[in-house]
Amino acid sequence: MSTHILVNDTARDTHAATVSELVHEVLGHVPDAGTAVAIDSAVVPRSKWESTQLADGARVDILTAVQGG
Repeated sequence: MSTHILVNDTARDTHAATVSELVHEVLGHVPDAGTAVAIDSAVVPRSKWESTQLADGARVDILTAVQGG
């Protein structure tokens, strides 16, 4: 079953069931650090990514730290 969500303000259909699966789908891997996720403006702690389920219509923001100046 596919879930319809918004990821970084872009509509997306996904088969990912959890935050961890979605991060892997979007980034191609699950980083050890430097990435933050919020669902409906609530930050999801890294320790909860594998257990946090995605709901249809959720607004997900995936933010990554970038080095540079």
